[in-house]
Amino acid sequence: MKHVVRLGAALLLALSAAKRVAVAAPEPQAPQLTPTSPELEQRDRPVTNDDLLILLRVGELLSDEGVWNRKDDRECADDEATGKRSLFCALQRACVDVLGAYDHRRVALQEVRFAVEDATRGQDFAHRLQDFNNLPTTRLSDIRAVLQVATDRVRSRLKTK
Repeated sequence: MKHVVRLGAALLLALSAAKRVAVAAPEPQAPQLTPTSPELEQRDRPVTNDDLLILLRVGELLSDEGVWNRKDDRECADDEATGKRSLFCALQRACVDVLGAYDHRRVALQEVRFAVEDATRGQDFAHRLQDFNNLPTTRLSDIRAVLQVATDRVRSRLKTK
């Protein structure tokens, strides 16, 4: 009988411990996205009004040839100092202006990357924004065209929310 009591007590302790472990287990969370997460390359990520505001702000920042830096080095301090921004640095500045911080893989910025891909089918870029900006054949009108495509896509998805 003593063995049965000990076995029963041991079983109760084991069940109690299992319940504590089950209760203490954290709730499953959405996966954390990193700068290289494949999900960031999906073209249907949810958009917000801030994404639209970022793209509109970039259009303001790249209003004419005199404010466009066609030799992007992805270092934006010198662009800010001169007031001549590349596509990448204008996106960075607009992101900070709208959000208060830079978000490298923000949907607005990704939409511009996708628009660049679509406009340059067949070209392989290490850095889509920089390399497109720096192509000898790229004109400010090309930059503004990809911005318009990205803006239209964001607007369209905002309307369907």
